[in-house]
Amino acid sequence: MLTVLGSKYRLCDGVTRRNFLKIGAIGMGGLSLPQLYQAEAGSGIRNSHKAVIMVFLPGGPPHQDMWDLKLDAPSDIRGEFKPIATNVPGIQICEEFPRMAKMADKFAFIRSIVGATGGHDARQCLYPRDPRRMPSGGWPSFGATLSKLMGPGKKGAPSFVGLSPKTGHREWGDPGMPGFLGPAHGAFRPTSEGAADLKLSDVTLDRLSERRTLLETFDNYRRDVDSSGLMDGLDSFTQSAFGVLTSSKLAEAIDLDKENPKLRERYGRGSNKLQADGSHKLLDDFLMARRLVEAGARCVTLAFSRWDWHGGNFKRGREDFPMLDQGLTALVEDLEQRGMLNDVSVVVWGEFGRTPKINANAGRDHWPQVSCAAVAGGGMRTGQVIGATDRNGGEAAERPVKFGEVFATLYHQLGIDPHSTMIDDLNGRPQHLVDPGISPMKELI
Repeated sequence: MLTVLGSKYRLCDGVTRRNFLKIGAIGMGGLSLPQLYQAEAGSGIRNSHKAVIMVFLPGGPPHQDMWDLKLDAPSDIRGEFKPIATNVPGIQICEEFPRMAKMADKFAFIRSIVGATGGHDARQCLYPRDPRRMPSGGWPSFGATLSKLMGPGKKGAPSFVGLSPKTGHREWGDPGMPGFLGPAHGAFRPTSEGAADLKLSDVTLDRLSERRTLLETFDNYRRDVDSSGLMDGLDSFTQSAFGVLTSSKLAEAIDLDKENPKLRERYGRGSNKLQADGSHKLLDDFLMARRLVEAGARCVTLAFSRWDWHGGNFKRGREDFPMLDQGLTALVEDLEQRGMLNDVSVVVWGEFGRTPKINANAGRDHWPQVSCAAVAGGGMRTGQVIGATDRNGGEAAERPVKFGEVFATLYHQLGIDPHSTMIDDLNGRPQHLVDPGISPMKELI
């Protein structure tokens, strides 16, 4: 196995995060066409390519400085930013999001997300099930579940791609992320440093085929003597790896030099100041996510910037809000122009919100009581605000929304019934996709 480490940084808990790529035991979605056809037939999907792009804001974004400004709050709470009108009457957002304001009809702003823990942990933004009641092997993430149920949208592409760095001890795409579904459904990580590893070098397709036949011979023997079911997962895992290596789809998708220069400028080149190794610009992942979905990925996760602003909240906001504004609106606009927006859902959120009261360092601290999210595309009803917080932005005052409700909505828009669809765990017990009592959001469907 070859592991390529990328940029390194820390959040306030002192845990180091890295981008990484693993070649050899490639953690990518399983290429199981029968499962794909069965899932799509059962959900009414015919030759469509439904997918989800999940934008994670690691560190916890300040909800009351972005899409839920509190002008009536005291000065030590309301902050320095001013609201601006959007193209939807009655909806205002922060002045640092002018592009988003001009196309607010393409977004739904959820101002009352509840259920966070307050620690730097991406789990609630990745796993639709309660981590306190995990079966053996652990719950599979949303992307891993889509890999299992739907497979890739196109042959030769991974189902689940992770462009995000580590966020605490639970990583986006680490070997444990697929939970009880096993390594065949983990996230594939095509970091820019590892792009060359996706191309065959000094190995012809004939030689690769011979090596595959030899591997299959060994795998068949090991599967015959293995009773755990692991070999079945590794078989699918290996098939997927060979599929990527013998197809140009993935290598082309992550090669942004193939994109129209004018479109690249629309997405923005951003800043590489937070990429310690200079591997890529901060905004490149938005464009890469669109290209990966177009190539056949069902779920792409990416992390944008570092939002753990215990100090300098407003200075950092003036730097990062405009970049998020540019990259996110470019993504939604690009999907629409390509006729993909009704099929591709986009969700943007972080692990928790920030304190209403501004601290002595002009920052905001962790606040799990309430946070925000924005969603777009996927056939959802946009151009609206869902939920509300109190005068100080500290508690959900109207329509508290659980993380699981957003996941249930995404499943629903993919054509998957989150209530009736079940997947077997390692003990053969069928498990629901979401926790009991969780349903899709009626406001969005």
